[in-house]
Amino acid sequence: MAALHIRGVFLPDEVERDGWIVDGRLTFARPSGEASTVVDRGWIIPGFVDAHCHIGLSPGGPLSDPADQAVQALANRTAGALLLRDAGSPVDNASVQARDDLPRLIRAGRHIAAPGRYIRHLGIEVAPDQLQAEVERQAVLGDGWVKLAADWIDRSVGDLAPVWSDEVLAGAIGAAHRLGVRVAAHVFGEEALPGLIKAGVDSIEHGTGLTDDLRDEVARRGIALVPTLINIDTFPEIARAGEPKFPIYAAHMRALHASSRERIRAAWEAGVPIYIGTDAGGSLPHGLVRREIRALVEAGISQPEVIAQASWRARAWLGRPGLTEGADADLVAYDEDPRKSLSTLDTPRRIILRGIVRA
Repeated sequence: MAALHIRGVFLPDEVERDGWIVDGRLTFARPSGEASTVVDRGWIIPGFVDAHCHIGLSPGGPLSDPADQAVQALANRTAGALLLRDAGSPVDNASVQARDDLPRLIRAGRHIAAPGRYIRHLGIEVAPDQLQAEVERQAVLGDGWVKLAADWIDRSVGDLAPVWSDEVLAGAIGAAHRLGVRVAAHVFGEEALPGLIKAGVDSIEHGTGLTDDLRDEVARRGIALVPTLINIDTFPEIARAGEPKFPIYAAHMRALHASSRERIRAAWEAGVPIYIGTDAGGSLPHGLVRREIRALVEAGISQPEVIAQASWRARAWLGRPGLTEGADADLVAYDEDPRKSLSTLDTPRRIILRGIVRA
């Protein structure tokens, strides 16, 4: 494969320099022989990360056909998201990992839920005394993550409520950590959070119930928050659908939506690391990472910080390199600094994945 030459301001170093791509990897040492210039100016960043999406899930149900999964992955690539953390899928989506033209994928296996306490047919449903064993099983099937459904509507009380006891959570999360696996937890409301935090959960998904008394402890423990704001914006619709049977739940969901921006901004200001996730695959299509970036900026987090969290910092959190010597050449080039103008995100100059120009 012929070498490629790129030049621009590399972020986060903010140094204008030359780089080369040889055999799919980035180097700053000029290789012997000729190299084709594919980027000659602008700003170069590691590809964005969608840290919460669902490859193989659609509004119409599961997608087991690899061709359908590839369409979802390609939508993310077009948006500049070159690394995806799949936050639970009801089908095997390893086909995405087998294709060099698709974004890199970190899988979490299937959601683990309690019977009747999550979206029907989406997760593996187990009794509390089976949770630890199921976490251990899903740990083998994923790529370093497992996903728990930690709260959901309890029809006996008509509102959101924790799915697992604190004791059960401690055993399950402890087992995951002994296996070297991290745990992500779906949680909308307030009540499930103390038990998750105490048990050492690694990432809180959605986190609309993160109240003042919990923020500092989440920050102290380094627990990540992936708020999925564009999905939270569907809460009023969810509330309308549930209101005839569960008016308390509906009012709670509206309140969580109304306070979501304030709570997410306060969490950031308290030092909680926040990453970008779209929750694509459920009610939302894939390829919306730029929309989620805009939502976080509109919530009051500065644009330079959001871009950093969406790119090189998210990669570091997931154990993937940025634009360093010998790293995989997964990058996006822009004519303008993406930290200064959100409109720049819509017109990438180049998208390069695995060292090959994709756009």
